[in-house]
Amino acid sequence: MTPVILCGGSGTRLWPMSRHNLPKQFLSLLGDSSLFQEALDRVSYISNENVKLNEVLIVANEEHRFLVSDHMKDFPPTHFKLIIEPLMKNTAPALTLAALKASEAGQDPILFISPADQVIENLPSFKETIDKAIKTASEGNIVVLGVRPDSAHTGFGYIKNGNQKGNNGEYDVAEFKEKPDLETAKKYIEDSSYSWNSGIFIMKAKVWLDALKHCRPDILHATENAYKQSSYDGVFFRPNSILYEKISSESIDYAVIEKSPNILYPAKVLFLDAGWNDLGSWDALWKISKKDKSGNVVRGDVILDDVKDSLVYANDRLVTMAGLDNLIVVETADSVLISSLNDSQNVKNLFSKLELHKREERTLHRKVLRPWGHFDTIDLGENFKVKRIKVNPGQSLSLQKHKKRAEHWVVVKGVATVVCGEKEMTLNENESTYIPCNVKHKLSNRSENILELIEIQTGQYLGEDDIERFEDIYGREVNSHVE
Repeated sequence: MTPVILCGGSGTRLWPMSRHNLPKQFLSLLGDSSLFQEALDRVSYISNENVKLNEVLIVANEEHRFLVSDHMKDFPPTHFKLIIEPLMKNTAPALTLAALKASEAGQDPILFISPADQVIENLPSFKETIDKAIKTASEGNIVVLGVRPDSAHTGFGYIKNGNQKGNNGEYDVAEFKEKPDLETAKKYIEDSSYSWNSGIFIMKAKVWLDALKHCRPDILHATENAYKQSSYDGVFFRPNSILYEKISSESIDYAVIEKSPNILYPAKVLFLDAGWNDLGSWDALWKISKKDKSGNVVRGDVILDDVKDSLVYANDRLVTMAGLDNLIVVETADSVLISSLNDSQNVKNLFSKLELHKREERTLHRKVLRPWGHFDTIDLGENFKVKRIKVNPGQSLSLQKHKKRAEHWVVVKGVATVVCGEKEMTLNENESTYIPCNVKHKLSNRSENILELIEIQTGQYLGEDDIERFEDIYGREVNSHVE
């Protein structure tokens, strides 16, 4: 069996904590581990005396590859392979890449396909269901895990099962239903034959490839072409980026699963009763989180008075509330969300308005992670920006220059090695230097300790895309306009 972790997704309903550069699968929402790390942990529950696990295939987006690597640092590296999508094309091409990789050398393993951003609370029950799913999938079936609905949810697809129960507890899938309106969802939950589509699938690799060939041959052929011209970049397995761009963007459900009652490989549904939650909204997080005696879920520096049934997350500052109930309040360094708990699905509409106004807060946190460390924009005004930069031991920023801004660097901790034009210098604590416009420069930390400095940018344009890169030790493209 080959586990496949699909690590895409943006989690816009969990804004402002979930953003494009740090989506929800990399957030620690319920404990110390991120949702992605919890998904990796769950893999160990799949194996048994009859099931041998191959290496785990992780499919992630180009922009998140270093986040994935960082979140995997405590896991044995020999157990995983990282497949990097040059750009997001939804889940069908992502799974196809994994199926092609799993099928190399004529193999045909069963694939356990799981998103990286879900919660499973009851792991013994999860294992029991997966054991049944493996048996069902080994017979050539497409298995989807269904979850009995506990509310008229409009954010999930629904599965209607038939009446005949199989040897492993599975049912034939009679029909897949798209995300319904509220009135339709209410009818579904009154009918015991309907379940939510969990997004977890189990099937043989060649079953997926053959089914895709039948339903969407264009996606299969385009993905195969990109796969055949793939290459390794360190630990990253990369399909050809030019050919990958030609692939149609489509989900697993729309491409194949929802057509499967009418194709060669039958779809079966097994019911997962294991505390499943996709954490698709703030109210979903509130429902499964530990609450105080007033029904509140609180995290961070929060003081409440006469507040009931609310979720309050403070990430950077003190948050106080009085005489309120049924609210979501999420504070970050640059944004605050306030919403009714009952209307948390509408956060997606707010996010659309952020996109309409091209607000940077929709994609970037004030603190931005990079493969060399991170930076935090601590002040911003007309013609200036101030950043706090931390560079990890042995790491280096790219050799680069800026056309529209100059920079002043002040070392506050550690030792910096600086290239500026033709000069190389060493800066100790309390020492500084000036980087003019249009001059090639590079910042490195050759020590064994964290390097911390304050960067003051000055100029009429201070956007993150004002960069021309010439060399980079992390394999990022030159002139990619991403710092």
